Amino acid sequence: MSEVVNVIPQTSQPSARHFNRLFLTTLVFIAVLLTVAEIVSQFQTRRESERVMVIRMASAQRHQSQRLVSQVLQLTRPSELPNFARTLTEIKKLFAQFQTNQLHIEQGTVPGYPVLLQNSDSIKIRYQSLKPYYAGFRDSMQQLILQADRATDPGKFISEADLTALLANEKPFLEKMDEVVQQYTRETLANVEDTRLIGFVIYLFILLALVFAGWFILRPAVNKFEGIIGQLVEAETRTATTNRKLLSLNRALKETRQQLFDATRQQYQQQMDEQKLRTSYLVAGQEEERKRLSRELHDGIGQMLTAIKLQVESFEKSLSGETKGTKNLTVLKNLISQTIQETRNVSNNLMPTVLSDFGLVPAVKMLADTHDKDSTIDIIFHTNLSNTRLDKSVEIGVYRIAQEAVSNALRHADPHQITIDLFEKDNYLHLIVNDDGKGFRIHRSRKEDSKRPSQGIHNMNERAALINGKFKISSAPDKGTKVQVSIPFKLAHQEYEYTQVDAG
Repeated sequence: MSEVVNVIPQTSQPSARHFNRLFLTTLVFIAVLLTVAEIVSQFQTRRESERVMVIRMASAQRHQSQRLVSQVLQLTRPSELPNFARTLTEIKKLFAQFQTNQLHIEQGTVPGYPVLLQNSDSIKIRYQSLKPYYAGFRDSMQQLILQADRATDPGKFISEADLTALLANEKPFLEKMDEVVQQYTRETLANVEDTRLIGFVIYLFILLALVFAGWFILRPAVNKFEGIIGQLVEAETRTATTNRKLLSLNRALKETRQQLFDATRQQYQQQMDEQKLRTSYLVAGQEEERKRLSRELHDGIGQMLTAIKLQVESFEKSLSGETKGTKNLTVLKNLISQTIQETRNVSNNLMPTVLSDFGLVPAVKMLADTHDKDSTIDIIFHTNLSNTRLDKSVEIGVYRIAQEAVSNALRHADPHQITIDLFEKDNYLHLIVNDDGKGFRIHRSRKEDSKRPSQGIHNMNERAALINGKFKISSAPDKGTKVQVSIPFKLAHQEYEYTQVDAG
């Protein structure tokens, strides 16, 4: 696990904060350059647009001066006499506009627009050389307009001197105005070249900034990122290897835990089997002891009582004339007969000979018939088995459970009828003892169960467990009691060696 902890060691390369500072500085520098380029471009564009507007006005002045001359010449033609007043009005309007425009272009302004162009010294010099011709042209026009206004007869409107002066100033005015326009054009081209040069310089600076960013920021950053990616890939490989080891250890741990669980369960099962075996030996010893007691009762006390009975009967015959003695002997004989019968019952209960001689079915049938003779309670026995012999332990266990269930019902339940069912179904031997007695409440907890003795139920449960059977009891007050045992069905293949006991 220690291999996965420090997957990215510390190096002497610049830190991410250093890269961030360089990157931000480069971005700010490029942004400043772009801003300066934009400001210069906007300023130059605005300046050149103002210069273009002034150039347009200067060009328009040349055209307007030519129009003024043309209009004045029309006033001198006889064919234009009908339109004299209208032509004169147009001349006045055009001349006023001519003067206003000339004043604006000398100041570097444009009427109706927020334009204020700072004329260069070259422009100002050319305007100074233009002023005498402009003044002569202006004065001549003013005189011609004044004379035209004062003329009473338009046909006699002749001002040769002013017209000559006007024509004499027109040509140098146009030439000087051309020089102004050309100077404006040269300055505009120079400014455009300066703007292009500034843009190229800014482009070079931006290109240098990008090269700097690529060489000193992006290249180290990419190298560092490649190293980090390589370390991450190596860490992922180590993590995958560690995960595989952990999965292998986890599987080994699960297998070990399962083996431990199996061993514990096997040990527990072995202990249970040993306990069951010891209990089986104990029960077998009890059964053997019962056989011995039954045999001694039958062969010993039973025979002795039978001999006493025979002696009493012989003595009774010899006292046939004595009434009182005969009566006493009759009582004694009846008492001896009852004792013999009780000895037979005890011997049969200890180990019925029919069980060892004929098997489980006749033994249970005899159990039902015997109680049916000696009691007013009806005991009914049903079975679907033939006289098939079973395993010795199974026959004894099932018979003892049936005997205990019937005995408990007779002693505690006060029933009217007891039903014993013994049948085979689904490879299981089933014993069901059902009575219609008063029943009882089955306690589910040990605390409640300790309040009522249940040794008989405990014995039946233990006997069922010894023969691998399932024991179940169900009861309720005034609902009767039902005892059910299910044992895996297995035929016996060996001979049985029971002691032959005859209860009479």
